[in-house]
Formats: sequence, C-alpha cells, structure tokens
Amino acid sequence: MELTLVVLIIIVGLTFDFTNGFHDAANAIATSISTRALTPRAALAMAAVMNFCGAFLGTEVAQTVGSGIIGAPEATSGLLLVLCALIGAIGWNVFTWWRGLPTSSSHALIGGLVGAALAASATVHWSGILDKVILPMLLSPLVGVVLGYLLHTGILWLFRRSAPRRVIRRFRMAQTVSAAAMGLGHGLQDAQKTMGVIVLALVTAGWQDDFSVPVWVIAAVALAMAAGTYSGGRRIITTLGRRIVHLDPPRGFAAETAAAAVLYTTAFLVKAPISTTQTITAAILGAGATRRFSDVRWQVARSIGTAWILTFPGAGIPAAALYLLLHSVIPL
Repeated sequence: MELTLVVLIIIVGLTFDFTNGFHDAANAIATSISTRALTPRAALAMAAVMNFCGAFLGTEVAQTVGSGIIGAPEATSGLLLVLCALIGAIGWNVFTWWRGLPTSSSHALIGGLVGAALAASATVHWSGILDKVILPMLLSPLVGVVLGYLLHTGILWLFRRSAPRRVIRRFRMAQTVSAAAMGLGHGLQDAQKTMGVIVLALVTAGWQDDFSVPVWVIAAVALAMAAGTYSGGRRIITTLGRRIVHLDPPRGFAAETAAAAVLYTTAFLVKAPISTTQTITAAILGAGATRRFSDVRWQVARSIGTAWILTFPGAGIPAAALYLLLHSVIPL
C-alpha cells in the first residue's frame, strides 16, 4: 500500500505539474503573443525551454513547501493526504483553465494541502502559511502593479521624442528577452512547488530523512512542466493578453520585466512560493493604467480577483472531502 501510494503521488504530482504548465503558460507568453512580438508556436517553445531551465535554478521554495506548510502524518495516512491535496489542486486548475481564468496553481496546491491536512487532523503550520504564503500573496501583486506602472512611465518619458513606429519595433525585439525572463522565473517558482510535495511524500514514507530535493525529482518535474507549457493554454492567453487591457510592445515589456523581477526576488531572497499568475496579472494592470485607468477592463480584473480568493477553498474543500471518502474505504 505504501509503495503504491508513493508511486501514485509521483504520477499525480507530475500530472499536476503538467496542468501547471498549460494553465500558467500564459504567464510568460500572453503579452508577447498579443503584441505580436512572438508567434504562438515560437512563444510556447521558448516558454517550455525556459521553464525547464528555471526548474534547475534552486530548491529553496521546494523546501518551504515540503516542510513549512503542513506536518503530514506518518506512513499511509500522510501519503493519502498528499495524494488528495494534489487531486484537489488539479481539479481547480482544470476548472479555471476551462473558464479561462488565470488563477494560481501554487495557491491551489497549498489550499489542497491545508484542506486535506485539516480533514486528517494533521498539523498545519499557520505561522509559516502567514509568513510564506498569505503576506507574499498580498504584497507581490501590489509590487507588480507599482513596478509595471513605474517601468512603463519611465519608458514613456525616455522615448517621448522617438518615432512611435521605431519604438514599437524595438520593444517587440526586447519582449523576446522579457518573455524569456518570465519563463525562467515561472520554472524557478512553480516547478519547485511540485518538487516540495514529492519530497514531502518521500519523507512521509520514510524513504529519505530530510527535505533536500533529489536530482531525479528536479528532472522529472522540469520535463512535465515543459511538456505542459508547450501544450499551451490559449483560453488564459486570451484573458491576459487582450481582455484585461490593450497591450502594445512597450507595455508588454514593462509588465513582463516587472513580474520577472518579483519572481526572482521572492524565490532567491524570501524563499516564498508566490503566484506567478497574480504577479504578471498585476503588472499588466499597472502597465495598462499609465494611459487612463478607464483603459483597464476592471470588470474582468474583478472576476480574476474573485477567482483568486476562491482558489484556497476551491482546491481545499474537494481535497478534504476526497480524503474523508478514501480514508473511510481504504484500510490504513
């Protein structure tokens, strides 16, 4: 039973990582596609490669997810908890992808872990969740909005006397770099969350003593995310690239650069699992508001904000219900 659950967790964890790839592919490439800086095929291929490379840049966030969110029970009960958390997160990812809503796969995973842990009467590290999840969740979009606004304001001032057509052409080329930086940052942040859950399962099963991430876990997660990213996420690309605000290449460059800066800072310095989706969406709002606040489609932004709030219970409640169901029918 223990071996079966560990294998299932690895398979389901990689499936979650695949859904994270196609769900969050838009994070790195929506602005570049909508401004025609990159073709969809080229953008998806580049994002997949950068996601794969980003997964190898660090494991600090993985250790935070593995050890700082919950304390799973030992043996099969703990493994069942992790499995249900992953299934709850996958369900929320698929539902929000179908609705075209750019929600956070990271927060879906954490919501699933907390929901299943509460159902299992396991330890939930609320102080760690406050410090490493809630506060970064609130602060990273605010920083993204401000940085996106300031960066595009600076671009408008620097190129105020330049020919608009030449500026747009230059920033289309620059967006190749900023989109690559976003793809690398997404791999750095989001791949580590799946690594952390798989390592949590290995520690719970007693297969390793600490929360260090084995190389085979890094490679498997990187491949799954890259494959998911290349499969695309056109519904969410449409929402981020066109429905929130009309983007031109300078605005797209400002948004991507601002979001990438937040991703790298939180991964390397804060070691917090922030939402790539929230960060880039906020940066798009900030860059789009430099012309007129009325240019931003705030009704769409409110719908996205509502989905963000519902992410924790949306993944946590199904995870908890599934744990209670399986716990009652599987002999542990």
